[in-house]
Amino acid sequence: MYTRSLTALALGVSLLAGGSAFAQETKLTLAHWVPPTHPLQKLGMEPWAKSISDATDGRVVIEIFPAQQLGAAADHYDMARDGIADISFINPGYQPGRFPIMSAAELPFHFANAKAGMSALTEWYKQYAEQEMADVYFCMALSHHPGTFHAKSKILVPEDVRGKAVRPANGTEARFVSSLGGTSVQVSAAEMRDVIANGTADMTQSPWESLYIFGVADLVTHHLDVPLYASINAFVINKDKLASMPEGDRKVVEDHCTPEWAEKMSSGWADVEAGGRDKLAADPKHVFHKPTDEQLKLWKDAAAPLTEEWKKSISGKGQDADAIYNSLVDTLKKYNSFAG
Repeated sequence: MYTRSLTALALGVSLLAGGSAFAQETKLTLAHWVPPTHPLQKLGMEPWAKSISDATDGRVVIEIFPAQQLGAAADHYDMARDGIADISFINPGYQPGRFPIMSAAELPFHFANAKAGMSALTEWYKQYAEQEMADVYFCMALSHHPGTFHAKSKILVPEDVRGKAVRPANGTEARFVSSLGGTSVQVSAAEMRDVIANGTADMTQSPWESLYIFGVADLVTHHLDVPLYASINAFVINKDKLASMPEGDRKVVEDHCTPEWAEKMSSGWADVEAGGRDKLAADPKHVFHKPTDEQLKLWKDAAAPLTEEWKKSISGKGQDADAIYNSLVDTLKKYNSFAG
């Protein structure tokens, strides 16, 4: 009896020191606002969560809450800050002016792709995240295959936006629409169908497959056939929750917040969005408007003032706008992802 008690005690001490029976389990909630069938969840979030679970031998479990279950799309940053969600998928552009450095990535005609381009953006922004996202842990940047304008009628040159109501992708694109003489109807992608269907908006900005995902492919049948913009998203994590995790498990999570993981997370989404263009092109109801070189220059010339406007706003906050902007461009070039 005495021997058995000693053996049991020894086993208990061994397990407490490192055995799985006494390992601390951490459950993390991941909130986002796109449908659960969205390629970002299926091809990005779920494999990412599984990789973290596998790397921690199941000690870290991530539960995904899609489709605005925990809060509206624009609230997801604050949800991570306040602990409503442990991890949030955010679109900084849904809160114009709040994240001015990150908004440089919203400027048109900068991203050639959303794969290596997201590696570049993650590497670049990690220099600045503590300046404007200090109350969360910035994990990585995410985006889609570059998006464009989709309309109920012809959209070929900037003048075609004049007088139209447009659902823009973010705050920077809203200013672009205004500069072209259009009116912005700024709502999230999840609300895109409503404003198109009820006539509040005449056109929208979106990547290609998202027209199907959010149910507007039957409403906007004219498309500007040019990669115009990237709508920037990110994963952010509640700092207190991350700090409360055992050191080894916390490191696993941090090791899943890298430029390499940003590319992995975005790649499947980018491929699906690019494939949406082929689906639309095969549908005779849809009309593609491809600008000539001269017409494309009209778009680029119209967008150019946005960069100077961004620099002026950043300089007004005491930042070195040229250094920040040049760092973004240089990092995109490093990853062969600059469209300029």
